[in-house]
Amino acid sequence: MSCEEEGRFHTVDVSSISPGPRRAILRALDGVPIEALHEPCTAGPATTAIVVAHGFTGSVDRPAVRRAAGVFARRAGVVTFSFRGHGRSGGRSTVGDREVLDLAAAVEWARSLGYARVVTVGFSMGGSVVLRHAAMGKHEGRTEARTDAVAAVSAPARWYYRGTAPMRRLHWVVTRPVGRLVGRYGLRTRIHHRDWDPVPLSPVEAVPLIAPTPLLIVHGDSDPYFPLDHPRMLAAAARGSAELWLEAGMGHAENAAGEALLVRLADWLAGA
Repeated sequence: MSCEEEGRFHTVDVSSISPGPRRAILRALDGVPIEALHEPCTAGPATTAIVVAHGFTGSVDRPAVRRAAGVFARRAGVVTFSFRGHGRSGGRSTVGDREVLDLAAAVEWARSLGYARVVTVGFSMGGSVVLRHAAMGKHEGRTEARTDAVAAVSAPARWYYRGTAPMRRLHWVVTRPVGRLVGRYGLRTRIHHRDWDPVPLSPVEAVPLIAPTPLLIVHGDSDPYFPLDHPRMLAAAARGSAELWLEAGMGHAENAAGEALLVRLADWLAGA
């Protein structure tokens, strides 16, 4: 997951010295173009950037992502981006596999903007991606794409889970040709038709590799996709090196994250 320096980032819309929001087209290691947006901290210069990894069918411009970014920007700079197959990014979604390259490109861009600390927070599919990214960063000798802290919200612990009706519907969308058509035209998400080969490291396998990087696991007790055995499995795999927040009444991912939780997340990420 190292990168070529030349041509990695193509910034558009504003100059490099603009204090306002800045859009860019990044290049993942495998060449897929990734749309990204940097927003400076609204409270003044910040040393930390929070990189936000959205859930499946999300994008940089979805209201829930923009709402989270707005709260996070009170405490830090914020980089949001669209995973491959989502929004204006290129390629097709691999539902958590190659997306780790998209996150690495966003983290590298945040570091190139001058932030001393870059931390990651992911929701649902994005939660699985930030866990794998943090684990890989500890063991592949990379520096520019490393994360200084990681928070996974509503993340699965294991692959191929079909224990709830929403997850059975999601598997239908991902695995069936007609489901992928629904994903493309109904959910605005372009999904790759190939199966994983090889199967990527699962979130619960990634967690033990993250320490000593600070790790936070957040999950709602009313999550309709992944029941509470998922966050408990992740926390157990961390062997005492992770914080676990079980949120009363919370549903799933960024759409269910209220402002109070987002404020607590921002404080944790900025101070971890």
